[in-house]
Amino acid sequence: MALTNEYIQTQLIAKFPDQVHAFSTVSGMLSFEAPKEINLKVLQFLYDEPTLGFTFLTDLCGVNYPDNKGAELVVVYHLHNFTENVRVRFSVATDIAQPDIFTASKLFESANWMERETYDFFGVNFVGHSNLKRILNVDEMDYFPLRKEYPLEDQTRIDKDDEMFGRG
Repeated sequence: MALTNEYIQTQLIAKFPDQVHAFSTVSGMLSFEAPKEINLKVLQFLYDEPTLGFTFLTDLCGVNYPDNKGAELVVVYHLHNFTENVRVRFSVATDIAQPDIFTASKLFESANWMERETYDFFGVNFVGHSNLKRILNVDEMDYFPLRKEYPLEDQTRIDKDDEMFGRG
C-alpha cells in the first residue's frame, strides 16, 4: 500500500480527533498544525506507527508572525519516511511571551542543534533540552535577531538618498 497524504491525515485525525487541524497540501507535501502541548505525542505517533514510519527529522525551524497575537512564534518540523519517500510538515505555535515547547531531541537526535539554532535566533525555549544555549550568536546577546521586532531600516539616517533606491 502506498503511503498517501489522505491516509496520513486519516490516521492523525483518528489518533488526535480534535487536536490536529489546518490540513493542506502544497507541492505534494501534507502540512498540518497541532497545539504545542501535544507536539511530542504527534511526533512520537508519526515515528512509531508502523504504517507511517516518519523516522527522520529533515528540518526544524522557527518563524515569527508578529501580527498573530498569542501565536507569534511557530516551530515547523519537516519529517521524512525514507521507505515510501514521503515528507510531511508539522507546525506548532506559541505565544512570544511564553515561548515554551517540548524538545524533540530525545526522539530525533538531529533536533539537538536545530533546536539550539531556533532558540538562538527566535528565543523558543525547548523544555527538556539537555544543552539549550546559543550556538551561533555570542552568549552576551540579549535579543533574538530573527524576531521581527525592529524596523528594517533606520528612518532617521541622513546619509541615504532615496533616489538611489527608486523611492525619489
